[in-house]
Parts: sequence; C-alpha cells; structure tokens
Amino acid sequence: MSASSLPERSQRQLLEEEAGGSMSFFEHLVELRKRIISSLAAIGIGMVAGLAISKHFIYYIIQPMLAALRANHLEQQLYYKNPAGYVGLYINLGLYIGVAIAMPWVLYQIWLFVAPGLYKHERRAVVSFIVSATFLFACGIAFGYFIMLPQVLTYIISFANVGPIKPLIDINEYFNLILVVLLGLGVIFELPVVIFILSLFGIVTPKFLLKNFRYAMLLITVAAAIVTPTPDATTMLIFMSPMIGLYFVGVFVSYMVLRHKRAQSLAEGQAS
Repeated sequence: MSASSLPERSQRQLLEEEAGGSMSFFEHLVELRKRIISSLAAIGIGMVAGLAISKHFIYYIIQPMLAALRANHLEQQLYYKNPAGYVGLYINLGLYIGVAIAMPWVLYQIWLFVAPGLYKHERRAVVSFIVSATFLFACGIAFGYFIMLPQVLTYIISFANVGPIKPLIDINEYFNLILVVLLGLGVIFELPVVIFILSLFGIVTPKFLLKNFRYAMLLITVAAAIVTPTPDATTMLIFMSPMIGLYFVGVFVSYMVLRHKRAQSLAEGQAS
C-alpha cells in the first residue's frame, strides 16, 4: 500500500465512524419492536413499584382540591361513589406513577431508535437529551400542581358554590381532571426537546420557526383549549404563557444546534 493512500483511508474511516448507521426498512421495524418491548418491560416494572407507593401519593394528589374547598369555606372532604372506588384510584395512581418511574428508560429507548440516523458527535448528546426531557416533564407537572391547579380549582369551586348548591367532589372524577392537566402540561413542556430532535435532522431551523410563529400560535391556542379544564379566557392565557415561552426556548435550541452543525462542518472542511 502506498503512503499516499494512508491519509485517504484514514479520512474514509473517520467519515464512516462519524456518520450514522444506515438501516433498511425491515431493520428499522425490528429495531422499533425491540425498543417498544424494552420500554413496555420498564413500564411494567415501574408499575409494580408504583403500586407499592401509590397510597402515600394520594395525600399529595388531593391537596389542591382541599385547598380550593378551604378557600371557599367548604367542608374539606372528598368522596367515592362505589365500594371499589378508592381501590380503583389506588391502582390507577400506581400505574401512572409506574409510567413516570420508567420515563427515563423509555426516553433512552427513543434515543437509541433515533441515534442510528445521527452523526457520532450528535449521538453523544444522549445524557443531555434524557436529563433535559425528564427535567422539562417534571417542570410541567410542577407548574400544573403548584400554579395551575390551585387557580383553576378555586375558580371552579367558587363558581359552583352558590346558595344551596354545594359541591360533592368524587375523588375519581377529580383524579381524572388533574391527570389531564398535569400530564398535558408535562407533555407540552417537552416542546424544546422535540424541536431539538427536529433540528438535529434538519427538519426545522430557527428561521423556519420564527417565520411560522403564527401557525404555532394557532396550535398553542388549540392545545391550551384542550388542556384547560375551564372555559374562561384568563385560565387559558395562563396555560398559553409557558407554551409560548417554551416555543422561543425551542427557537434558541434550534439556533444552537444549527450553529454547532456549521462549526462541525467547517472543522471537517479544514481538516480535509
């Protein structure tokens, strides 16, 4: 082998190492099946753990409603309508806690499915992806629990607390209500992570996001209308505010991804 071919071979090996792996359609399906099974197994294990600790979480789940009843000078009690009502709540809460416990592993499986289409330096961002996605999901739940629910529930109870009409809150219906709010906000807070992944694949750019902000506002309004449990505009605006802020955080994330890609391409061009 000639000396002149050594740098050429070394450069080819470097490009092969940097480039993401190519997979056929059938291989993608096999990989997807593998990731789904692994995620479901983790969720199953998490649900077992969730059932073991769910009874301790019920106390925290009912606190926003008790605070709303207290603010309206009503009896601080929740009820269930059938003998198995509380047991059903106990099981459902345990299942959702299990999903939350398994979420980091599920996110890791999602990353492993996406990673073959990325460059090697992009695949190193796995830890940041999992930490960021988990943190944002927790921030969405915290925003709903500490800020959104107290205002929404106090408004709902005060609106219905008129004359002889008093609320009789069913604990299972209450749980279904807050589940939509908390999980909806948790998913909504993942917007910067979604934009990060789309930017890695070049599907969106900062310019594209800013140019189409009016369409994003329409989607944000629709999402807020779905998640908001009350019809008043004030509550809906409270929902929309963090979503708009997260959209612009996503624009910044997309800008940083694009900037890093350009720097990487420039460095590879100079190296060659």
